Amino acid sequence: MRAKWLALWHQPVVAFIGWTLFYFVILMALVYLYGYSGLNNSTFIYNEF
Repeated sequence: MRAKWLALWHQPVVAFIGWTLFYFVILMALVYLYGYSGLNNSTFIYNEF
């Protein structure tokens, strides 16, 4: 069974779709975390100078 999954993963189209989904999930997590912190909520270090 594992050999079938590895053979499927080594096909270029499947590997491309898999890595694309993987990086898309990471990108969406970073966008979510960035949006959660908010642009106006954090203090910038040079605002007080």
